[in-house]
Amino acid sequence: MDKKVMQERIAKRVARELQDGWVVNLGIGLPTKVANFVTKGVSVLFQSENGFVGLGPALGEDEINPNIVNAGGQPVTILPGGAFFDSATSFGIIRGGHVDLTVLGALQVDEMGNIANYLIPGKMVPGMGGAMDLLSGAKKVIVAMEHTINGTPKILKKCTLPLTAVAAVDLIITEMAVMEVTPDGLLLKEIAPGFTEDDVVIATEAPLIVQ
Repeated sequence: MDKKVMQERIAKRVARELQDGWVVNLGIGLPTKVANFVTKGVSVLFQSENGFVGLGPALGEDEINPNIVNAGGQPVTILPGGAFFDSATSFGIIRGGHVDLTVLGALQVDEMGNIANYLIPGKMVPGMGGAMDLLSGAKKVIVAMEHTINGTPKILKKCTLPLTAVAAVDLIITEMAVMEVTPDGLLLKEIAPGFTEDDVVIATEAPLIVQ
């Protein structure tokens, strides 16, 4: 599957989880695409940890304002009623439990809801950043990611990379499936069109609960 098509499929499915009136934080990369697919009639306030609420949909070439960027440095729009503020206020919103949902990418997730999403072996990184705050402060956590990397499963029995947070993930959405983290393990809730149950099981190291 083409990477762009794959990411749009994931973003569209994540967007179906958004509820009217929610404050939602979108992580860097694939999760930012979710803002383009909000269901008509659903009003969501997107928050960016670098200091604003009111994130709008993707920009056209003639609309880019280099002074308005999201946490990943990508130019964005801000909708009427949006607001800018400093980092202390932004993280006060997150740590104060005012974010209803955060959507994050991941390098690995395991059957206990542990997540590793900041350290790539052999690469220099400044640290885990705001992800640690979002994973502990948001009321709900969705991981939006590709199911495998070069054919290797990213959904594991146990993460092997350094963890960003423990038992923090509620829902995993990939191009292949939707899985819920439960006390008994990963519940396979949906299989995406074009895939079978066997496809999902083979591509997932962690055992799946199938109902």
